Amino acid sequence: MSKKNDSKNEEMRFEHDPKGPIGEFFAPIAGYGVTISSFFRPTVTEQYPREPARVMPRFHGRHQLNRYADGLEKCIGCELCAWACPADAILVEAASNTPEAQYSPGERFGNVYQINYLRCIFCGMCIEACPTRALTMSNDFELATYTRADDIYEKQDLLVPLSDGMLAPPHPMVEGLNDGDYYRGAVSGATQSQIDWVKEHRPEDPSLANARVVAKEEIR
Repeated sequence: MSKKNDSKNEEMRFEHDPKGPIGEFFAPIAGYGVTISSFFRPTVTEQYPREPARVMPRFHGRHQLNRYADGLEKCIGCELCAWACPADAILVEAASNTPEAQYSPGERFGNVYQINYLRCIFCGMCIEACPTRALTMSNDFELATYTRADDIYEKQDLLVPLSDGMLAPPHPMVEGLNDGDYYRGAVSGATQSQIDWVKEHRPEDPSLANARVVAKEEIR
């Protein structure tokens, strides 16, 4: 315990108890006690980057722009994510879909989509604002770059790759369905008419090799 000198004429002060002979002997190496005791405990050091770091399933990492099962983009260029962003890190410019260039269901699509990761605070408010679940956040956190310009991700950097069975847009919507059917999950893949349209307009499109025709009974 500390001795307290509470003299009426002197300021109150605290003094350390004097060390005994054993304490004086070990004083120079007392700071190594924690280090020495850690020698006999399990290692908690992360071996990153030699071993991938583990993140929680709902970790807020890099954003991604999603697609429907037939390959059309989910983003409709509504700009709600940009309006919801408190850091002003998102830029969206919409354009109109046409019969010759249909990139997403409905009237518009996101022609320009940028996220500035020098500003982004990974709060997830843009995800909550998106009405079509076009924008979600992945578990990718390795965003370090050598230049500031590389921290501005463009649309092609954010779009998820085409999965097996998908067709690269632009191409028409599934016949007989509207944008509301797409939002409700009625599309499970590309149809033969969509594949034929791409073959006619873009016969060299590499996504034709992996396109899978979905039977009509599979479309809800």
